[in-house]
Amino acid sequence: MLLSGTVVADADTVIPDGAVVVEDDIIVAVGDRSTCRDQYPDHEHHACDVLVPGTVGGHVHSVQSLGRGIADDTELLEWLSEYVLPMEASLSADGMRAAAELGYLELIESGTTTCIDHLSVAHADEAFEAAREFGIRGRLGKVLMDKDSPAGLLEDTDAALEESERLIQRYHGVDDGRIQYAVTPRFAVSCTEACLRGARELADAYEGVTIHTHASENRGEIETVEDETGKRNIHWLDEVGLTGEDVVLAHCVWTNEEEREVLAETGTNVTYCPSSNMKLASGIAPVLDYLDRGINVALGNDGPPCNNTLDPFTEMRQASLLQKVDHLDSEALPAKTVFEMATVNGAQAAGFDRVGKLREGWKADIVGLETDITRATPLHDVLSHLTFAAHGDDVQFTMVDGKVLMQDGEVLVADADAIRDRAREFAAEMDVTA
Repeated sequence: MLLSGTVVADADTVIPDGAVVVEDDIIVAVGDRSTCRDQYPDHEHHACDVLVPGTVGGHVHSVQSLGRGIADDTELLEWLSEYVLPMEASLSADGMRAAAELGYLELIESGTTTCIDHLSVAHADEAFEAAREFGIRGRLGKVLMDKDSPAGLLEDTDAALEESERLIQRYHGVDDGRIQYAVTPRFAVSCTEACLRGARELADAYEGVTIHTHASENRGEIETVEDETGKRNIHWLDEVGLTGEDVVLAHCVWTNEEEREVLAETGTNVTYCPSSNMKLASGIAPVLDYLDRGINVALGNDGPPCNNTLDPFTEMRQASLLQKVDHLDSEALPAKTVFEMATVNGAQAAGFDRVGKLREGWKADIVGLETDITRATPLHDVLSHLTFAAHGDDVQFTMVDGKVLMQDGEVLVADADAIRDRAREFAAEMDVTA
């Protein structure tokens, strides 16, 4: 397929009248439109206004999609204990499938082609199967919770790790590597030391398996961990093996100088979730400091109950504006940096090679947006538009691994109306309070 339009190949490269040529799952050419059409005259041609690398959701909760709007105006620990965890515990396998499908549908519709997905304790197979069928690229993991957790989510440590290993053996690397596994402790508050150390041992036992968890999101969480362990959160995670280049820590809002040194020295990845951090009043992550230290920072939406959208373009806008107001510096976190966080930085955090740019030899994960709309008029700077004005609703075309998942605004890999109908049915029946 030959795709044409204004090509934003990466944060430094814009081709106004460009094209991207795809064969199988690989980009084979990026350049001037007329030149590419001359070189590949037999390729099916599809035009978009703007073509960009697929965005990467560096931390999402697809299976919380049925809880959108159930827990507004609450802080993190109340939000979890009284609303979100009871909701997750109440979901049957069919409910989990409906939730995951709704989440992946929203990601595809809004231009996210890769996600690092923090699932739930039970029925993780349903999300893996949905991700496979929908064609999204994903780093998924079953949640581990073996202490201080509600009924329906609390697990025996060995049983939780054994189930994780079963899922690794079943799903890690399937579909030509499009689906990968992350061992996924929920956070230090709900996991014993044995569980956290077991997560590291399990990840080390399988090539390419990584670790994904929450860290230092909320001051109450940090106080709890320090009371129990005598250590700050990042120091505790480092002691039990949950730092390193194969680790993604979501949030990292409340870290001190010594903890940031640990993150930098170990090469640990951080995912910045500005909308969630604002909505739960968790605070503002020190993103500029992380970037200055060379820490890889991705961008994530977190879950629909604390955002309440999985739109990556809205998250890009929030990410930049929040840092500008926090630092009282209009130059803080410019569009170029945010775009990298949402694309190639996210791919690095997710552990996918040759993903996050439109470049020859890289994976064909491509998104097309329309700009013949009032909000994009005039279009002086396409990177500025993508960061500060674009919405997920502008996405008309989504391709992952060379497969077209959405074209002309119509999802091709699933019945979107049926998914929304099923989601409404399950949402009407689920438990949303403690």
